[in-house]
Amino acid sequence: MYMSPFIALTRSFWPLLIRLNLLALVILFVLYISFKFSLSYVLVSVFTLLLLIIVWWRDVIRESLVGFHTSKLEFSLRFGIVWFILSEVFFFVSFFWAFYDSRLAPSVEVGLSWPPIGIMPLSVYSVPLLNTVILLSSGVTVTWSHHALINNLYSSAVYSIVITVALGVYFLYMQYEEYSESSFSISDGIYGSTFFISTGFHGIHVMVGTSMLFYTLIHMLNAKLTFNHHFMFEASALYWHFVDVVWLFLFISIYWWGSL
Repeated sequence: MYMSPFIALTRSFWPLLIRLNLLALVILFVLYISFKFSLSYVLVSVFTLLLLIIVWWRDVIRESLVGFHTSKLEFSLRFGIVWFILSEVFFFVSFFWAFYDSRLAPSVEVGLSWPPIGIMPLSVYSVPLLNTVILLSSGVTVTWSHHALINNLYSSAVYSIVITVALGVYFLYMQYEEYSESSFSISDGIYGSTFFISTGFHGIHVMVGTSMLFYTLIHMLNAKLTFNHHFMFEASALYWHFVDVVWLFLFISIYWWGSL
């Protein structure tokens, strides 16, 4: 009897709700920047987004545990993650485009110089360098955890992903400290807007990636991920590597080159 690799999954409203929440998040963020709207609404929207992502992943894991994830479907899921990360790449390309355009040809409004007159850039060799070490280290630990899981070294995989989550939380804390001690703000012209929007959205991506890894850790502790069936881990790790690469471009371009 022929068995089709395609399975009709149950309907899910989570993608629609996530899209609506993302739309609300963008609108609230624009209102916060332009009209000093309360930041609490933005944070509530971010928390709601994380919650929706978690429950959507919960349903995906349940479908995999009951046998819905065939080889054809797992290939489609991996392909979907690749396209999602590619869309995120172009999302950050727009920020880098704005920065390079301003950095390579400073206008009269910024004094024909970069950094603009009156702006005191952050020290490259303080928090930015530390955060670079943190993220590079987290990339090593998440890769180690992945290889440990593939080789059925369960304890090593769990310890490594715990370290990765801790490094992600520490990165966010150091970025908060950096923002608190900054001598300029997002309203300080093109320099402040490009700096805080690009690094801020990267921080949001770190927050999402840390949440994905933490959720993966929970399912590892519940023995729901095995050495040959762990797509959730692969997706989280691939997203985390993307976050690492984006930070390297931010560090080299905005922190180092942008402060020269």
